[in-house]
Amino acid sequence: MSVALSQHKNFVGGEWVDSSGGETMEVLNPSTGEVIAEVPRSTAEDAGRAVEAAKNALPEWLDSTPGERAELLFKLADLIEENAEELAAIESRNVGKPLSYARDEMPVSADNIRFFAGAARVLEGRAAGEYMRGYTSMLRREPIGVVAGIAPWNYPLMMAVWKLSPALAAGNVQVLKPSEQTPLSLLRFMELAADVIPPGVLNVVTGDGVPVGEALVKHPDVRLVSLTGDVETGKAIARTAADNLKRVHLELGGKAPVVVFDDADPAAVAEAIKIAGYWNSGQDCTAASRVVAGPKIYDKLLEELVPAVESLHVGDPAEGDEIEMGPVISKDQQDRVVGFLERAKESKATILTGGDSNGERGFFVKPTVITDIEQDNEIVQREVFGPVVSVQKFAEDDQAIAWANDVRYGLAASVWTRDIGRALNAARKLQFGTVWINDHIPLVSEMPHGGYKESGYGKDLSVYSLEDYTQIKHVMAKID
Repeated sequence: MSVALSQHKNFVGGEWVDSSGGETMEVLNPSTGEVIAEVPRSTAEDAGRAVEAAKNALPEWLDSTPGERAELLFKLADLIEENAEELAAIESRNVGKPLSYARDEMPVSADNIRFFAGAARVLEGRAAGEYMRGYTSMLRREPIGVVAGIAPWNYPLMMAVWKLSPALAAGNVQVLKPSEQTPLSLLRFMELAADVIPPGVLNVVTGDGVPVGEALVKHPDVRLVSLTGDVETGKAIARTAADNLKRVHLELGGKAPVVVFDDADPAAVAEAIKIAGYWNSGQDCTAASRVVAGPKIYDKLLEELVPAVESLHVGDPAEGDEIEMGPVISKDQQDRVVGFLERAKESKATILTGGDSNGERGFFVKPTVITDIEQDNEIVQREVFGPVVSVQKFAEDDQAIAWANDVRYGLAASVWTRDIGRALNAARKLQFGTVWINDHIPLVSEMPHGGYKESGYGKDLSVYSLEDYTQIKHVMAKID
C-alpha cells in the first residue's frame, strides 16, 4: 500500500508560500529509499524574498526587550516538549536515526532554547566610566540584524535550534535553510510555532545549497551566515562572504581522536566507542572515529571493541526501539563510505568487522572497525562521516598526542586514563575545541562548542555564541 506524500511550503513573512518557480523536490526515507515528502525547490528569488521579510520585521523586533524575547523562546521550547514524540518520529524517518536517539534530542533542544532565553537577559560588558576627562564612555551590545543559518542533515532540528536560539535571543531576525535532504522536522516545528513567532522574525526556505544558500551568502542585507556543514562548503561561504565583509560562523568537519592510555579501562572505552563512534551511523562531526591506543591496552581494547560493535542492532528504525543504528543519509553517502573502505583494503588495512554495505534496501553500511593503517592513510586523515572507527597503536605518549593532532580538523577529542595529571596534560596539548576526559560526545548548553583549525570558527552553545550574534558599540558622551 502506497503512503501519501506530505506536501510542504516555505515559511516567509509569517505565511506558507510555494517557490517562485513552482518546482518541488523529493525527500527520501534513507532506510527504504522511498520518497516520503515534497518540498519547494526554492530559487535565489525565494531567498531574497525571505531576506526582505526578515528586514521588514527587524525594526519592531529591535524594540523588543530581552525579557519579551525570552517569553517567546520559552514558548518555542514548550512546543518542542509538547510535541516531542511527533517531532522525533519525523526526524527518525527522514534522517534514518533510531527513534530513541531522536527522542533524546528533543529535551536537549528545548533546554538550549531556554538557556538562551535566560542568557540574553544578563549579557555582560566592561564598566562604563570616565576614561578621558569630561567624557563618560559606555558599551552597547547590539544585534547584528538579518542573519542566515544553514543547517546540516544529520541533526536537522537540533542544529536549527542552535542557530535560531542565540540569533533571536540577541535581537536578530533570521532566515533558515535546512538541508535539502532532511527539512521535515524543522518544517513541522515551524507549523507548530507559526502563531508564536512574529511575521518575518524567523523564515524557512528549502532547496539546494546552490542557489538558495549561495543567495543568502551573497545578499548584502544578510550580515552573518552560520553554517554547520563540511569544510569545503565552509571555505566557499567564507570566500563569498568576503565580498561584502559579512560575518561567518562555521562549525565544520571533524576527525575526533580517542586517545587511550595504557591505564584506561578497556571495557569502558569500548562501550563509549560503541556509542560515540556509531551514534547516528557515525554521521556526527564529533564522532569517535579514530582510536589511538597504547601498546599495552591495544589488544585488550580490540578484544572488547569488536564484539561490542558486532552487537549493535542495525536496521530500519521503524522496526522498533531495539534498533541502535540506521542507514547513512543517501546512496551517495553510502557509496562514499564504502569507497573509503575499499581503498583501505587495497592499502593492506585489516577490517576486523563490517567493511561493506548491508543489503540492497536502504542506504546501510555495516558498523566497521579497521586496523593496520598508517598515519597518512586517508581513512585517518579525512572525515568519513559513516560508521567506521580506525584503531592505531602508539609507542609512547608524545606520539599519541602528535598523531591525534596530525589532521587538519580540530573539533573534538577525548582522553582515557586514570591519571589526572596525564589527562590534563593531554587536554592542554590537544588542538581541539572540546576535549573530554574518560567520556566522548556529551555537550551542555552552558559550554561552548566549536573548532580549531579547519573545523571552523565561532561558537555554538553558551554565552560565547551570543557574542557571535551581537556587535559592540562604544558610546562616548561629553559631560562638561
